[in-house]
Amino acid sequence: MTTEATLSVEMLAVTPRAEQTIELAGRTAYKSFDRITDTSAGEFIGRIVRSGHESVLEHASASFRIKGISRACSHQLVRHRIASYTQSSQRYADESGAEYVVPPSIAESGEVCDLYLKYLENVGEMYECLKDAGIPSEDARFVLPNACSTEIVMSANFREWRHFLEVRGDHHAQWEIRALAIKIYGILAREAPSVFSDFSVATHPTAGRCLVKG
Repeated sequence: MTTEATLSVEMLAVTPRAEQTIELAGRTAYKSFDRITDTSAGEFIGRIVRSGHESVLEHASASFRIKGISRACSHQLVRHRIASYTQSSQRYADESGAEYVVPPSIAESGEVCDLYLKYLENVGEMYECLKDAGIPSEDARFVLPNACSTEIVMSANFREWRHFLEVRGDHHAQWEIRALAIKIYGILAREAPSVFSDFSVATHPTAGRCLVKG
């Protein structure tokens, strides 16, 4: 039986008092520490974002544990090079009983979906056959498809997270990484609302849920 993966995102860490840290760092450039108040960080960050001086945002960062994405999605994810990653290793981890991602276009295709799921079942059986024959995981994994789900931890500073949300949350982005971007945005917007206040969730007429900036 093929088990479909479910996308989940968990924040592992975030810079304490992230917005206050950004303000303290940013005011170093202007020597304007005397203007700091209990509520000044939001306004200061708003000006920084509007002016495009986003290097100041690099003083805060966040780490996420991401589960239930496909290997295809993770291949897109790791192209964001100003970030750090640790991913579940198919070389060392036993992928017996692995979960798989089913694209919506396939899930909605009836008979095609049945064929897709049958194929994944055959893949799982082949993987088990190789393992039972004494083939090590690092070689048995060669039969696993991009649909195989994976787990990955990603850490990046807030400037890079803004870039990630802008390009991967856009309606042109692939559906799976766009869904991931929307989930991450929801968490970051609660943790540092002033940093991500110019993003919002919208519905595109053909792509569905996406992020818009501005």
